[in-house]
Amino acid sequence: MDVDKAKTKRKFYVGQELEFRRDHMEVISPMKDGTVTDWDVVDNIWNHAFRRRLLINPEEHPMLIAEPSINSAQQREKAAELMFEKYKVPALFLAKNAVLTSFASGRATSLVVDSGGGSTVVSAVHDGYVLQKSVATSPIGGEFLTDCMMKSLESKGVVIRPRYSFKKKEVSPGDYKVVDLDFPNTTDSYRLYHMRAIASDIKETVCRVPDTPFDEVAYANVPTTSYELPDGQTIEVGAERFKIPDILFNPFLSQEQNKFIASSVDAINNNNNNKVLESVNRCDVDIRKELLSSILLSGGSSSILQLKDRLEKEVLEESPQNARVKVLASGNSTERRFSVWIGGSILASLGSFQQMWFSKAEYEEHGVSYIQRKCP
Repeated sequence: MDVDKAKTKRKFYVGQELEFRRDHMEVISPMKDGTVTDWDVVDNIWNHAFRRRLLINPEEHPMLIAEPSINSAQQREKAAELMFEKYKVPALFLAKNAVLTSFASGRATSLVVDSGGGSTVVSAVHDGYVLQKSVATSPIGGEFLTDCMMKSLESKGVVIRPRYSFKKKEVSPGDYKVVDLDFPNTTDSYRLYHMRAIASDIKETVCRVPDTPFDEVAYANVPTTSYELPDGQTIEVGAERFKIPDILFNPFLSQEQNKFIASSVDAINNNNNNKVLESVNRCDVDIRKELLSSILLSGGSSSILQLKDRLEKEVLEESPQNARVKVLASGNSTERRFSVWIGGSILASLGSFQQMWFSKAEYEEHGVSYIQRKCP
């Protein structure tokens, strides 16, 4: 956002518009741990999506909105109110992320492990509904791993130059020199946004989950992997490429790089507190076997190499002996990342779904709280 101090007016830029550097521009996120914290920003993102990207009039289209399994009643009502009052949509439906992921894989019952940017959520879906008592969450997601990668590079003295802060000047044919550009009015949040984008790419390119729990001594001599930064310098990433993804299973590994992290943080799956089994054990005994045999991986962070195999191995080790454990994940990382969107498009196109919409007429007759009954 571009803040005009004289008029204290905020002008918003969304998505790709952030690539162009502007003076005094702050980069903010309206989400924390998967839930909305700033509805003003969300409103601007929706407006941008409708008017600038989809090029539609929202008054002409029913809206299906995906929401996290941990969404509160107040959050749901706020979303419905904004859609009906501001965008005047004819009908609305709120669907849980885990349910849509389950539909995307053609299942009505499954255990969904959704590891996104802000958090990791494990939810049991039975006959198309999330069992709320089963929902287990962890604050560790892709953004946290990116922070760990940045801290690791910092500790080695690696300087990440944001793409806007330099240009390459040809000093002789084929030989380029990096020249720093000075932009004194660039905010720290904008600089950090670009540095995080590079650190995230390093994480996605070189990291992989180790086959066994990470051990400093065992991985001390692993071969390093090279990565070329945008300014041309090449860095070598060694044991960190195994250590950082293993934080998903053992959050205590991150304490060296993030002193602020409390020792009580739980992981997707660690020996003290296995989130997957914790979620399964909260469900009725008669569906536990079915859940363990169809564990679905989704979300951007689920694309880290070897995650599926390691999760399956760890859950199998701690499951009852006669249980059949199967972790399923699309071979295409883009499908994993957008499984919620794919499931939503499948659900909204079903003929039987059309009678489930929460209509504008119902909203006006019963009020916004009626959404809790229409969209359980």
